[in-house]
Amino acid sequence: RGHRRTYIGAIPGRIIAAMKQAGSNNPVILLDEIDKMSSDFRGDPASALLEVLDSEQNHAFRDSYLEVPVDLSNVLFIATANNKSEIPKPLLDRMDVIELPSYTSEEKLQIARRHLVKKQMELNGVKKGALRLPDAVLNEIILTYTREAGVRNLERRIAAICRKAAKEIDEGAKAVSSTKLSLVKYLGEPPYRKNRLNELDEVGIATGLAWTQAGGEILFVETAPLPGTGKFELTGQLGDVMKESAHAAMSVLRARAGELGIDPEFYKNKDIHVHVPEGATPKDGPSAGVALCSSIASALSGVPVRRDIAMTGEITLRGKVLPVGGLSEKILAARGAGIFEVILPKDNEYSIQDLPDYVRDEMRFHFVSSIDEVFDLALLYRPQPFIAHAAIEKIHRLAEMQ
Repeated sequence: RGHRRTYIGAIPGRIIAAMKQAGSNNPVILLDEIDKMSSDFRGDPASALLEVLDSEQNHAFRDSYLEVPVDLSNVLFIATANNKSEIPKPLLDRMDVIELPSYTSEEKLQIARRHLVKKQMELNGVKKGALRLPDAVLNEIILTYTREAGVRNLERRIAAICRKAAKEIDEGAKAVSSTKLSLVKYLGEPPYRKNRLNELDEVGIATGLAWTQAGGEILFVETAPLPGTGKFELTGQLGDVMKESAHAAMSVLRARAGELGIDPEFYKNKDIHVHVPEGATPKDGPSAGVALCSSIASALSGVPVRRDIAMTGEITLRGKVLPVGGLSEKILAARGAGIFEVILPKDNEYSIQDLPDYVRDEMRFHFVSSIDEVFDLALLYRPQPFIAHAAIEKIHRLAEMQ
């Protein structure tokens, strides 16, 4: 809003200054990284933007320096953000949201090959043909040296290779050809590992999918039932939402214990430990309910979970599967790990239309509305209904009498 003119060094606010710089009353004004705003003793920019972005009242925006209403109704405001959940809700309500999914690994490869490599070779004085970066090397950089939605860090890694290649050429090398093995020499040890599916179908391990600001991730949810008194332990630096999902999964399984071949008294005589590996990484979000439920069901029933299928979705206490967001990123994460079969909520059936055609052609999607459908798809076979020992003895006695 600017300063009042009674202050020494007073200037107009950023909005009025931008209009003056553009020399127009209907410019395009870009508000970059709007989710990074903070408020302190000097004021709250979000409250000022409520008036700026509201089409019903921005025709009379008051700047403290000008002290007269300014018509902003003809200005086109474009705001960018990495995380929609961090934008204040009243401010988000005044925006028309356009969500842009992260680049696929193929798109990053094309961007690097067509633009980034040429740009960084010119900037670092490497002549055309003096540095060779094959597609296999670029793919290795994308998968193991960067973990982002865009290509900013990818460009930095390519720039680092170009600088070191320029040094080698300056020292007498005619040309430099990079290989996967030489990446360690140029970039050091890779900070990330490739996501890979498990080698075997194991009991108690389900493959979930999660969304992060850097794109999609696969989560291996592990469950171990131990002799005990009914304690339920969660580890892996899980957030409050995932902890609540795990407790909901336990309630769903208690309601379905008999038909899943699980002792209905398991919550009294067993301790359940659920762990999501990579505990140093915080994990949260309403999308791991079906994976948690499948992992616990597998551990208690002794039936392995298919390693070649990934899943996402939240569950209710009645076993309904609720829709989730970030499906494009999650599906691409599954594909990158070599998983081509994904379980998705039924209400997300139209969300996959944003995926490239070649991804939809490669993948197989299962749209489910209840946790029972998830069990039928994810467990290697359907467990036999549980029959208590007393009931078995009674059946034997009746058979002997007959």
